Amino acid sequence: MKNIALIGVGYVGLVSGACFADLGNKVVCVDINEQRITNLNRGIMPIFEPGLEELIRRNVKAGRLLFTTSYEDALKDADYAFIAVGTPSDVDGQADLRYVQMAAESIADVIDHYVIIVNKSTVPVGTGDWVADIIRSRRPDVPAFDVVSCPEFLREGSAISDFMNPDRVILGSTNPDAAEQVAHLHLPLRTTIMITDLRTAEMVKYASNAFLAAKISFINEIANICEALGADVKEVAYGMGLDKRIGHAFLDAGLGWGGSCFPKDVQALASMAEVESRHPHLLHAVMDINRDQRHAPLRKVEAFLGRDLRDKIIGVLGLAFKPNTDDMRDAPSIDIIRNLQRRGAVVRAYDPVAMERAADLLNGVEMKDSAYAVAEGADALVLVTEWNEFKNLDLERIKKSMVSPVLIDGRNVWDPVKLTELGFQYAGIGRGYEGRGADHPLDLKVNSGAVTVTVEDIQT
Repeated sequence: MKNIALIGVGYVGLVSGACFADLGNKVVCVDINEQRITNLNRGIMPIFEPGLEELIRRNVKAGRLLFTTSYEDALKDADYAFIAVGTPSDVDGQADLRYVQMAAESIADVIDHYVIIVNKSTVPVGTGDWVADIIRSRRPDVPAFDVVSCPEFLREGSAISDFMNPDRVILGSTNPDAAEQVAHLHLPLRTTIMITDLRTAEMVKYASNAFLAAKISFINEIANICEALGADVKEVAYGMGLDKRIGHAFLDAGLGWGGSCFPKDVQALASMAEVESRHPHLLHAVMDINRDQRHAPLRKVEAFLGRDLRDKIIGVLGLAFKPNTDDMRDAPSIDIIRNLQRRGAVVRAYDPVAMERAADLLNGVEMKDSAYAVAEGADALVLVTEWNEFKNLDLERIKKSMVSPVLIDGRNVWDPVKLTELGFQYAGIGRGYEGRGADHPLDLKVNSGAVTVTVEDIQT
């Protein structure tokens, strides 16, 4: 068992602390937000993440997980000090490191023995060296320490599984022995552990997120071309993904990416490149496509109802930026709803878990307690977040309750042919079936709508 101080009880810190405790370590989580620490000690969770509340309760009960506002208490016996504080974008798009600096200074003020300081936050390349400099300048007599970069790769909605079953663990340090000690913490995860230098480890995180964001923007660009040419992007993506060099992951056309990571990380990487007089044209295109994609629902609603949406009731299904989270940071729903409101529409919305957070961001939106309540009397419905419960709605009931059966499927959840057969005016994202009616010859449902035929099938 190792002693870990986990600085920051936001999304990454809370999940990482709970998971490290579940692996048998003693973890003390520290945060300057007194209310958040008080709530955690009372069992009140600050975020929604499937399985997290149970995981925290179990490890608190076992005495392996504690919460405090005292750096001195957290670092008293710590072998490792993980920094997992927020790094939001500043006005120039660069990562704001004020919380990292505060954490480094607080560590310097209290450590009295050798500690390995691990940067878990997503930080610009070179931050590991900067943290070391802060500590040494803050406290010239500081005991020996090392800094290791260990970027996180947690997806909201599946963060516990991602921590416990990672594709890889990336570690970087100027001292390979310190990196080896952090690697030892991760051995129970039985995954590939890559040890490299500090700056390379920091860059892996940014490059990974930028590439995933690029895949999403690419398929959304293809979806827009598919709409113009009459092709079906779901089948196009399936065919592309059969190539092992491409794969199917992150080729789901929709309304683009949001959340706390992709927007700020792509922008931060572009800003880092520009500071060094590089020209990140691809990164800017990735961001531009993603921004433009959020206008698609309004265009599609107007195609059915006309440009004058005054007093039209538009229902929005899903508010969080993705399923299985209540995170509203840079959620596409925000821009989509505001665009509809600017046209004079009356917007209703429902989300299984994010409505409380969304209410603080979206003025004038009537929050309902179900998808059916949203549909009642609506002129159009827009699906924004692909929660599982939306995939299994009674669509006949939905249609009967609407004033006009206009359905904008922003995540390509439903079958266009079946929706047309039910009498909906349907529009997805890049769907080749749109406007062809129920008699379209490709009404074959294997995989994404296309038929996969093997050599064995032909021979038989």
